[in-house]
Amino acid sequence: MNTAPKSEAELLERARQIAGMSFGDLAKPANMRVPDNLKRDKGWVGQLLEWHLGATAGSKPVQDFPEIGVELKSIPIGYNGKPLESTFVCVAPLTGITGLTWEASHIRNKLSRVLWLPVEGEREIPVAERRVGSPLIWSPSKQEEALLKNDWEELMDLIALGDVNQITARSGEVLQIRPKAANSRAKTEAYGTNGQPIKTLPRGFYLRASFTSYILETYFA
Repeated sequence: MNTAPKSEAELLERARQIAGMSFGDLAKPANMRVPDNLKRDKGWVGQLLEWHLGATAGSKPVQDFPEIGVELKSIPIGYNGKPLESTFVCVAPLTGITGLTWEASHIRNKLSRVLWLPVEGEREIPVAERRVGSPLIWSPSKQEEALLKNDWEELMDLIALGDVNQITARSGEVLQIRPKAANSRAKTEAYGTNGQPIKTLPRGFYLRASFTSYILETYFA
């Protein structure tokens, strides 16, 4: 594994070095077995890229490159150059949220500086043959952050009011909350409508594919 990059420039250079390479080529030096498909190995691509780029966070709730304040996000892209799915950002807090602000939130920290790495994602391409695209480093503009903050505040209000189970994938313009669990037996604490503790599926924050598509179109151009 690479040591942690000491600067954004060094991270970007590493990302450029693996652009155009296949997952199969990248898996060999990392000593990682290439899965037949990614249904059961959703995090595999991220782990492979982290190994090559020198990410140190692991599963800790910080940015992937905490030393330089950058988060890594890979985006599976279709033949049309557009993202194939929404992008997981982080787990959504369901308890202990009194007084929490967007400015102090974990999600804002994660999205403050992002290294986007598009990867080929069409299912018919064997996993080993899928290639990594060109990297892009991004921070949200004032307008983009306003959209994210607005969605975050509306979604967090619903959680605080005990309406977590009323949130659907349609809630939120650029940001959505969806169940994030290995199976339906995984439950976590939340609040009910009367403030009583309830058990529900863990939730995650996701960026809509329309928003990541807009980022790629706007900033790669």
